[in-house]
Parts: sequence; C-alpha cells; structure tokens
Amino acid sequence: MSWMPSNDPILGDPQTCDALELVIVPRTRDLGDGFAVRRALPHGRRQMVGPFIFFDHFGPVQFIAGQGMDVRPHPHIGLATVTYLFDGSIMHRDSEGHIQEIRPGAMNLMTAGRGIAHSERTPDVERASGQKMLGLQSWVALPAGHEEIAPSFQHYDATRLPTVQDNGIRARVIAGSAFGASSPVETVSDWFYVEVNLDAGMSAPLDADHEERAIYVVDGEVEIAGERYEGPRLLIFRPGDRITVKAARPTRMMFLGGTALEGPRYIWWNFVSSSRERIEQAKQDWKTGRFAHVPEETEFIPLPE
Repeated sequence: MSWMPSNDPILGDPQTCDALELVIVPRTRDLGDGFAVRRALPHGRRQMVGPFIFFDHFGPVQFIAGQGMDVRPHPHIGLATVTYLFDGSIMHRDSEGHIQEIRPGAMNLMTAGRGIAHSERTPDVERASGQKMLGLQSWVALPAGHEEIAPSFQHYDATRLPTVQDNGIRARVIAGSAFGASSPVETVSDWFYVEVNLDAGMSAPLDADHEERAIYVVDGEVEIAGERYEGPRLLIFRPGDRITVKAARPTRMMFLGGTALEGPRYIWWNFVSSSRERIEQAKQDWKTGRFAHVPEETEFIPLPE
C-alpha cells in the first residue's frame, strides 16, 4: 500500500523485563475516508526487526455498501510486501500480470526486486455489500545481492499454511518455521512470521533461535516476566533468551523477525534500497513512466513532491 513512513517520534513504554529491548506504541495515522493505520516500523530507535522494515496495522474499519479501499497503482523496489488479513478482502493487481483476491489467513508475498507496480482495491462484491476490514501490511527489505532480483508474487490460501493447535494455542505459520511447523513460502533471506492466538491464561514460547525477534500484539493483553502489555504494541526482544508469553485475556498477536540484514536501508516513499542513487533512479523511473503498467488500471499515484 502506498503509505509514507512517518518521521514523527514514536514513544516507547518503560520496560523492566531484561530481555525486552524496546516497546513501541504504534502511532495512528488517518489516510483519509475514515481509514486509519497504526504504524510500528520504522521507528526512531529501531529501523528493522530482522528484515522487517515497515509494519502497519489497519482497521478495524467498517465500509458501508458502495464504499471501499482504493489504493491506485504505485511502485516498489528493493523489498517484499506481505499483506495479511483477519477480516475483509482485497483485490491485488500488479504489473507482472498477477490478479489475486486476498482473503483472511492467506499469505500474499509480492517481491518487488528491481521494480514492480501494483494496486489494492476492495473487490466488486464486497464493495456492493460493504465489509469490515482488519489486517497488517509489512515490508521485508531484501538482502544484499537480491535487491535487484526479478519481481514475483506468491499466494497461499489459509488452508495451505501449516497450523498448530495445542493447549489454548492456535497458530498459523505464514513464513519460516515455528512450533515445529514450516511454511511452504519461499524467501530469499531468513525470516519468520506467525499468527498466534491465545486463550486467557495460556502461554506460548518465543524461541531463542532467531537473531532478531518481536511480538506485535494486535488485540488483547499479554504478560511477560510479570509485566503486562496491552495491544496494539510491538515488543522487541534481545537475542538469546527464550521468552514465555502469557495471555492475560484472549489475545491475537504476530511473532516476527529473522536474521539481521548486513546494513541499514534508505526508505523514500515506497522505495527501499541500500543505495541513495538507486532510489533517485526509481523516483525518475516512476515520474517518467518507465515502470511497467498494471493491466486493467488507468489511474496511478503520482510521485510525491
């Protein structure tokens, strides 16, 4: 989605758990038409968790009949977008010719690489009837040597992703591995992404195997080392220790992270790169129409001035 990263400071909660490095309270931003997002990354004190460089939580929002989301075609380079829904539906179209309706629980990974354009709109049926929307959009920065790979798109229905249910834990492994299960999604670097739902009083482990890891509490409340954290919050942990997360009440959250990239990235609008010059080139490419067009689309989002 074409959302400009904010340079505004984002406050962190005080922490007492030794393994907890940072707690980010996402800042709410109104994108217009009553559509708001909560942005957790990038943050003034932390650009990435593993390769996750952008993290937005949108909704819940209720669209009335005749209304919907219309994100016009816009470009990306140097990243992969992950769109994950809890409620609602989005129609994805991109310049590689992929057309895919995104539904709750499905994994949708669009790898921009050297460049792709896409649109995201409410499907016709849901626009006619109205729908509730709740979901997350993340950007995963591509590692050195892969920033200019060919663009691609992967889609896995919720039924094709492994799930784990045990003692009040319900988890879906979207990417990478967790709870003894592995996602079929192909990635060019080491990262993981898991939806975890806990009943009140139940606990789940956050493995120490990953170099960088975090928990995004979508809704509910968790207890860690005697301290409670209410959603929405992004909890970033130091490496090394196994963390036990207990639900103080029914809680939905995302486990995420992976191996840190070899260095920081520049971010401008929808572009991510290890090179300022590459971003300048992408800006000119979009401004002058050198990106491939999205079939069946005549609109586009102009380059911000």
